[in-house]
Amino acid sequence: MEVQQNLKINQTAPTSTTLSRVVELTIINMFGWIPRPFGVLLRRLVYRLIFARVGRGAYIQMGVEFLGGNLVELGDDVRIMRNSRFDMRAPNSLLRLGNKVCIDQGVDIRATVSDCLIEIGDNSYLGPYVCMAGPGHIKIGKECLIASHTSIYANNHRKNGLTYEGIEIQDNVWIGSGVRILDGVTIGKGSIIGAGAVVNKNIPAFSTAVGVPAKVIKDSGIIDNN
Repeated sequence: MEVQQNLKINQTAPTSTTLSRVVELTIINMFGWIPRPFGVLLRRLVYRLIFARVGRGAYIQMGVEFLGGNLVELGDDVRIMRNSRFDMRAPNSLLRLGNKVCIDQGVDIRATVSDCLIEIGDNSYLGPYVCMAGPGHIKIGKECLIASHTSIYANNHRKNGLTYEGIEIQDNVWIGSGVRILDGVTIGKGSIIGAGAVVNKNIPAFSTAVGVPAKVIKDSGIIDNN
């Protein structure tokens, strides 16, 4: 699938080791519970020791758990709300959050298996209790709004074992509450997915889709030449 071919992980990316996990646990247990505003300021400074990259103005509330933080890159002005959980311990995996990404409370993001890349583009928002997991690559574009309790799983369990193709959500997509996005799907830019939909096939750009399974009910007729 195209998304698997286009997303590549830096082969020199660090791996999660026993030592890095000990350092990570020590820092999170010492500073992760401190309430704002002092806790936010301390985490902004100290969490640089456990992340692959931290941009300017990071805002991380108390109760956020990181496993494999050295495989996480944060852009500028990223906001992560309380009780979110990130598990990127799978070898050669990477979570990359762009500038001004907002992760609301209770979000759960996991790599699950090696060589998993999860990217969330600039100015995108993940609502409360969104769940997302590889091992297929997941790419969310810029300016996307993903509402609460949405599930994005880039994997399938078949008779011959686990398979995965990857998921791509292009720029400026709006996804309603409780949507299920299945492996192998691309949602085209500018599209809207209605609440509770199950997306098991590609959605063209600038479309509105609803239902189980999701069906396109409106096509803007815009032709994307990019």
